[in-house]
Amino acid sequence: MSRGFDGFGSAYFNGDRPVGEEVSLHLANLNLQIGLDDGNTLFWPVKDIRLLPDIAGKKGYVLRLTTDPLARLYLTDRSLMTYLPSAHSKTPGKGRRKLLLWALAAIAAVALQIAVLVPLLADRLAAFIPPSGERALGAATLDQVRRVLDDTGLDPLSYCENPLGVAALTRMTTALNQGDDRLENLSVHVLDHPMKNGFALPGGYIVLFRGLIDQAENPDQIAAVLAHEMGHVSTRDPTRHALRSAGSIGVLGLVFGDFAGGAAVLFLTERLISARYSQQAETEADTFGYTRLDAANVSPAVMGDMFDLLREAGGDANQLLAHFLSHPMLSQRIDAARAAADASSNYAPILDGTAWAALQKICD
Repeated sequence: MSRGFDGFGSAYFNGDRPVGEEVSLHLANLNLQIGLDDGNTLFWPVKDIRLLPDIAGKKGYVLRLTTDPLARLYLTDRSLMTYLPSAHSKTPGKGRRKLLLWALAAIAAVALQIAVLVPLLADRLAAFIPPSGERALGAATLDQVRRVLDDTGLDPLSYCENPLGVAALTRMTTALNQGDDRLENLSVHVLDHPMKNGFALPGGYIVLFRGLIDQAENPDQIAAVLAHEMGHVSTRDPTRHALRSAGSIGVLGLVFGDFAGGAAVLFLTERLISARYSQQAETEADTFGYTRLDAANVSPAVMGDMFDLLREAGGDANQLLAHFLSHPMLSQRIDAARAAADASSNYAPILDGTAWAALQKICD
């Protein structure tokens, strides 16, 4: 059977352009033959043609092909519907499956960039940042952290600057930062916030929170956290982490539009405060900390004591998940810290009672 139809007023939309093409229509061999202006002819199997209801209005109607999720055919000659027995049938969904596959491929591409390409580029880029640039990045990031964590929304979160407390903190930092491999431009600050945490930023900045000092049972436990964060500074872990986080924000911005406002700031701040490094990076920072504590005549076992406090607060990791966590399990780190202590050494507190009391009041 062969039959022609009135193509006047009809148009074909390929899904790539918003402008339709005039068409000629012919039905033959169970195919709707759609002649285009450029001389090409499309063949739509009759069994795969579906009607899209309530789109074109009363004067016309729209057909689609189940195997092409984008193409549309606008028609005015309703006599064609007599020869389309499957027009009102339920769409098998092949086109939707194709769209789903495209969407999954796009998601996979974004995930690949964030999980693989961004970290790789960040690691390479970190090697080319000069110390002055790294320092500036750390200062700007610290300022942003202070603004985000301020509850009033008016002023940045305050530094804790009680003179006697600052002197005690400086004494502790100096004791830990000795020798030929001492860290240059090391800056240690305490922020007046109840969070029980400490973290490092690019350029030698280390931040401790008041809540961490309040939680500690003695000054050596604070020294253990400080020595560990110094380990991250020594290997420039914070710089690579900041670049990775910023790169992830850039990728998300390309996908979701403007991602440079408040949401991006909160995202970056959270990533830096709760930085999760690789197991190797954490182990290396712990080992660096053991060395610095031992050199300051402080037992490396105090790092295990501090981890013990963290475990009591948050619980240990499940054994089954330990291999997949970015941090080694706390129990493993506690055992390693205590094993690093020399039983024959005559260790002593890093601060005397007076200096420790002053450090505890650094935010007063």
